[in-house]
Amino acid sequence: MPDRSNLVYRYDGTYQGFLCCVAQCFFHKKLPQGVQLLDEPQGTLFGVQAVESDPELARRVEDSVREKISPAALGMVQQGFLTCMEEKELRLIRFILLGYRHGPRVLGMSVHPDVHALNKALLYLKNEAHFHVEFLRFADCGGFLAAMITPNNRVLPLIVNHFCARLNTERFMIFDKTHGMGFVYRPGGEAGEFFYADAVDLPEPSEEEARYQALWRKFYDTIAVEGRVNPKLRRGMMPMRYWKNMTEFQR
Repeated sequence: MPDRSNLVYRYDGTYQGFLCCVAQCFFHKKLPQGVQLLDEPQGTLFGVQAVESDPELARRVEDSVREKISPAALGMVQQGFLTCMEEKELRLIRFILLGYRHGPRVLGMSVHPDVHALNKALLYLKNEAHFHVEFLRFADCGGFLAAMITPNNRVLPLIVNHFCARLNTERFMIFDKTHGMGFVYRPGGEAGEFFYADAVDLPEPSEEEARYQALWRKFYDTIAVEGRVNPKLRRGMMPMRYWKNMTEFQR
């Protein structure tokens, strides 16, 4: 039997696939050297084990975390998987195994390196999701609204409910270019759905849409108080990395 501590797990990048990696660690009582995506270059001298995604096994792992640790811990794992935390999979696995040993008390172990790292990553995720709710800009693409975002974390699952509620009579799409993930909503009782694509080609803005965008930029410039312009404060309240997707900064 191979020494599991000298293996690198490779999985399909899905949440269910990650939970199957957790199951492997739990079954064999060993942590791997690392966890990689199947489509990443191997780049390791350690042995490699491909872990298949099994929805039923993933469900059992979720049930186990919920029952043996707590529903709150499961929520942390679910949202933690959306983060861009360094060594995300290994840290989440260590958090889960720590939870199996200590139960619900693990949530209060904030000085533990893995719990601290997860709490920090979750705060970053929630802050970035909040910024995208504030700074996301839609454009009329002829029959539907579309918006592009380039987040560091996978914030899309956290923000779509806000826009489904606000734009419940509109057809719209939000596409995360960083992670190749999109969401499409259609009114009339049909549930929205996520999709994956390398890129999305949108039509050029119509003359009417271009006029509205120009009016929005004019409004943004007009309401500024010239003598009180504070670029440093603006960068603090509206980080520059969001500007490329905001209509008012597209000149």
